[in-house]
Amino acid sequence: MFEDDKLPQPDDAVDYSALAAGIKQQGQALGFQQIGISNIDLQQASEHLRNWLSANFHGEMSYMVRNQNKRAQPEQLVPNTIRVISARMDYLIPASDSETVMNNPELGFVSRYALGRDYHKVLRKRLQQLASWIETRIGKYEYRVFVDSAPVLEKALAQKAGLGWIGKHTNLLSREAGSWFFLGEIYINLPLPTDEGVSDHCGSCQACIDICPTKAIVAPYQLDARLCISYLTIELHGSIPVELRPLMGNRIYGCDDCQLVCPWNRFAKLSHEDDFLPRHQLDTPQLLDLFAWDEAEFNDKLQGSPIRRIGHERWLRNIAIALGNGPKTETVTEALNRRLTHPSAMVREHVQWALEQA
Repeated sequence: MFEDDKLPQPDDAVDYSALAAGIKQQGQALGFQQIGISNIDLQQASEHLRNWLSANFHGEMSYMVRNQNKRAQPEQLVPNTIRVISARMDYLIPASDSETVMNNPELGFVSRYALGRDYHKVLRKRLQQLASWIETRIGKYEYRVFVDSAPVLEKALAQKAGLGWIGKHTNLLSREAGSWFFLGEIYINLPLPTDEGVSDHCGSCQACIDICPTKAIVAPYQLDARLCISYLTIELHGSIPVELRPLMGNRIYGCDDCQLVCPWNRFAKLSHEDDFLPRHQLDTPQLLDLFAWDEAEFNDKLQGSPIRRIGHERWLRNIAIALGNGPKTETVTEALNRRLTHPSAMVREHVQWALEQA
């Protein structure tokens, strides 16, 4: 490693085209499947966000309202930012068939992205390594790494960087990789050449709209989060609306229906990241086993998992609904009755609802 005072600075003569090519090559060496570079003009995306918020589609996600200017103008979030490096890491792993799990009322369905280790930690570490690699090439520069950790319009930036387009279900889609991938960003102050954005390739298909269990995709490219099962099971802190509970089936953390039905996911490739492999058989978990976990066991088993952030109380809430949507065997009824004395009023409410279902 060079001494700091011997490192060339970003304002020295730098071949930024060569540097951009090197960043993409190094990104792949670090386990990213694609790297793209964009400018920071987000006017169109910020207008879409304002309209979405005006319709109250964000529900209780008040953090979406805060710092709107920083979302729309990356240089306000990180001063001197002029480019964004967007990175894609695929997470599709060999797991039990999702449809089989959702059709078995004894099992709980967990969204594929959450079956293994918390992706925030995996991507952040690799992005930091990429940012440090750039520093060894050109010296000190200004940057900041993000993985769902700040007001960042990551899908819009990724589209501008050529990683895909935002589909009718509002997820990012790639013709080569479908939608089973994570995104991360590096905000930088380097005038790197930018990549060409990707046009929309959804065409007349509306399979995602038709399949949504709660009809949360209220129009093409318009998602009402208040109806989305991912929002209900992860973001919503209180009681889940009674009218939506029967529509959730056995989905206890997230919902992949719109991705499972998307034709572009025929081209998705399996991830080589062991960190994303299922833990604790979460791809085929027995609902009653999960419902029996006390808080200490929940925290222990889900250490390092994105699921842990919802907490034990919401975990039990979600599983109670799944049990309520399944057959009321003697074992299920006994398990629900044992939770009727839970300290949480919210848990007791959902358990009572489950017991009252035919």
